[in-house]
Amino acid sequence: MITLCMDTSQSFLVLALIKDEQLIASYQEPCWKRQSEELFPRLNALLEQQHLQPEDIDQIVITEGPGSYTGVRIAMTVAKVFCAMKELPLYTLGSLQLAAGMADHARVLMDARGHRAYHGIYEHGVLQGELAAIDVDEIRAQLKPSETVYGDGHLVGLEDSWPDLAEHFLALKPLWKKAENVHLLTPEYLKPSESYLVKRG
Repeated sequence: MITLCMDTSQSFLVLALIKDEQLIASYQEPCWKRQSEELFPRLNALLEQQHLQPEDIDQIVITEGPGSYTGVRIAMTVAKVFCAMKELPLYTLGSLQLAAGMADHARVLMDARGHRAYHGIYEHGVLQGELAAIDVDEIRAQLKPSETVYGDGHLVGLEDSWPDLAEHFLALKPLWKKAENVHLLTPEYLKPSESYLVKRG
């Protein structure tokens, strides 16, 4: 069983090939606004390294968002077309969920522009509370000493921390969500709400 994993929701292009229960190849590099150009060359290189062909792929896992409006759609569009043509199963994970992995406790931040961050707290890959886009000052006020923060930490005065996302795809396998209808799968964009508004003094 060969699984292709793809994430284009943020500044990285992440690709992974999993054979049964083993990660056999991966690529994770900064690729802001170039994911669509780099995805196929990098994927072909990974397949060639493992002496595989696109026809050998048995299923696909992607992130469904939130994240870059255009970025999320890149991997999702490729996956939907491929899975529809080949009649393959398609699975999803949340973008922030992927960054958190199976950590005991992880606060994940991803730049949402406008002094906001996509924000979620996860325990063993499961979202605790709500996923939202909120003002970074509000997030900074919530931070606890020595709390593990993944993602765009610079937004709250910390170092960025992006773990091995390919490894996280594999670790989160029990939480992959199957798309019952590939054609109806849509990116998760947090809808406009008060959580999107930049608070004013």
